[in-house]
Amino acid sequence: MTSFIVRALPAAAALIAINLCGATAWADTANPNDVRLGFEAVFYHTNADDLEGPYVPAGVNFHTENLQTLYMGYVRTLPYHLSAELALGYPPLTHTQGQGPATLGSVPYNGQVISTARWFAPTALLEYNFFSESAPVRPYIGIGVNYTNFYDRQSTSAGDAASGGPTKISLPASWGPAATVGLAYKLAERWHLYASYSASKVNTRLTADTGGISRTSHIEFNPQVLVISVGFAF
Repeated sequence: MTSFIVRALPAAAALIAINLCGATAWADTANPNDVRLGFEAVFYHTNADDLEGPYVPAGVNFHTENLQTLYMGYVRTLPYHLSAELALGYPPLTHTQGQGPATLGSVPYNGQVISTARWFAPTALLEYNFFSESAPVRPYIGIGVNYTNFYDRQSTSAGDAASGGPTKISLPASWGPAATVGLAYKLAERWHLYASYSASKVNTRLTADTGGISRTSHIEFNPQVLVISVGFAF
């Protein structure tokens, strides 16, 4: 939890600066701030090159398991039906399974969880909201940018066995485009229910180091995220 808070501080500082700079320009909106909390389901669409390196047979690949985590978001109302959203999820622990040969030598591989990692992946979005603020239902669409930082990267015992020994994993951070479509339903004066579906492009290069022997692969995770949340405007 502490590592998540440390990583979130720069984003929080940026939001404070935005609020201070924009307070006068957006003062005509009664409740321009919206804090959201809810649930998100993450569906990975992994596309990876086969692992390359010494002693690696053909067809060694992997995929990432889908997961669920906590969603947190901050939205600031802008003029002309626009809004700015910073979307966060509590950094989930992702599990990567081996895909390809049933075994590597005598070691089971296909379907085995070979590594884990946590993701800190804030997404900044500029959104257009249809209809007026007083409408009970408001669809919206948005585009933006995603930043993903991988940390707590670990090779499992199954991964170490498949690699031939204790293995260190490197996954550089990723920047990529993001887009969302959503629907807001007005529950009360300051309370709304939200549902959205988002997609982002997340690319990185895996390097697995086993006793100085490196194996590499280029990976596209391309997550799609379903979010259900409740928001309070102030």
